[in-house]
Amino acid sequence: MSFFKRLKEKLTGGNEELEQKVDQPELDEQQPADKPEPELIEETAVQNSVEQEAVEVEASNQEESTPQEEPELSDNDTALVVVEEQVEEKKPSAWSITQKFKAGLEKTRNSFTSKVNDLVARYRKVDEDFFEELEELLLQADVGFETVMDLMDKLRYEVQRQNIKDTNGIQSIISEKLVEIYESGEENLTDLNIQQDGDLTVILFVGVNGVGKTTTIGKLAHRMKSEGKSVMLAAGDTFRAGAIDQLQVWGERVGVEVIAQSEGSDPAAVMYDAIRAAKKRGVDILICDTAGRLQNKVNLMNELQKVHRVISREIPNAPHEVLLALDATTGQNALVQAQTFKEVTNVTGIVLTKLDGTAKGGIVLAIRNKLHIPVKFVGLGEKMDDLQPFDAERYVYGLFAEGLEKELEKIED
Repeated sequence: MSFFKRLKEKLTGGNEELEQKVDQPELDEQQPADKPEPELIEETAVQNSVEQEAVEVEASNQEESTPQEEPELSDNDTALVVVEEQVEEKKPSAWSITQKFKAGLEKTRNSFTSKVNDLVARYRKVDEDFFEELEELLLQADVGFETVMDLMDKLRYEVQRQNIKDTNGIQSIISEKLVEIYESGEENLTDLNIQQDGDLTVILFVGVNGVGKTTTIGKLAHRMKSEGKSVMLAAGDTFRAGAIDQLQVWGERVGVEVIAQSEGSDPAAVMYDAIRAAKKRGVDILICDTAGRLQNKVNLMNELQKVHRVISREIPNAPHEVLLALDATTGQNALVQAQTFKEVTNVTGIVLTKLDGTAKGGIVLAIRNKLHIPVKFVGLGEKMDDLQPFDAERYVYGLFAEGLEKELEKIED
């Protein structure tokens, strides 16, 4: 399936015309960009609503008790039923997910694509001067030198192969080649290595302080739980002041247990306790936080190696995922952090936070092309469900939305 047909399927869910979708609101719950609704207030209200409804359901069951009535649900069971019903009702559509990428990449699109449009308007024909200016624009978006050089070679070849003389439709060719560069023939790049047959899956999070690692852990726990998985968290960042409390707050908000010790404890000991507890409770997924100190690479390496050794001793082949949290707003500095962590641990995937807060969203491509590590999740906003699996087609659509929509309308299903 071609790039455009794959993208149109993701835009429409595969069963509706793009034209029917274009005029619909992007997200029912979307708040104005200048006045975001505080996430904590929103989620607290939802939690209170759930608890109140749970109490009402239980009271109703008690009042209408008959010999034939179904077994009475406990508070937790009733709340779980209510939560599951709400999750089912609000399950995001293919269209709404795509619009999250469009909204999340608005800053990059406004900065980068507007300049590309100006460039196309100034150059009526595709020549070497056009390529040189396009190359500079891509570098400004933090796409990365190696990635830009690769892309320019592919664009020159494609322009020559198709005998393209003018700049009309050049955005669609750029889009298609960006997807090809990212995917590099690999499939299922964002899939997590979730164990089957009820075996415990251990996901280890690494990353420097301040990148949004703990928040991302909470959002991923929420995502896994909404998919029907039982989740537990391990507070392995025992050195940063407040890190344990912060993770425990997220545990309460999401409704998952957090295994922790006192501040300054041995992180490996926390992992040992957490794995034992997860096994005992039959948990599906254990997500482990770690310290994010980069001042001394040797200490970081020793600590992560010890944590890894304890985990693999308790569960062979674990951790099953090592996810590195990076702040997209730091641009090329995020690439430097990724290189450092890749040297000290076997990073299996990147979680790129705050992608909605930067005009240099091209860092996604730089990380993938230079380090050959897939970006598995991206942060597209402040809300719980704004942590989304990375999707190359949706990402490129977010960069060139307006131009691509015109091309997509020409595609027949």
